[in-house]
Amino acid sequence: MNEDGSGRPVSQAARANRQDRLKLALRENLKRRKLQARERADFTSPPSDEEPGDRAEEVPGK
Repeated sequence: MNEDGSGRPVSQAARANRQDRLKLALRENLKRRKLQARERADFTSPPSDEEPGDRAEEVPGK
């Protein structure tokens, strides 16, 4: 048996349980980060009918 950081033996069941928890946490983290990236892209993207730089420069006073 291997030992965890505290020096206690770790069973196969405990190791598998930990692996499952880590997989689930990683999957949830990835989903959350993808959602955040999509939200940032939606927030920063220009309207679909107008490309950046298409608008004529407005000259104040004219």
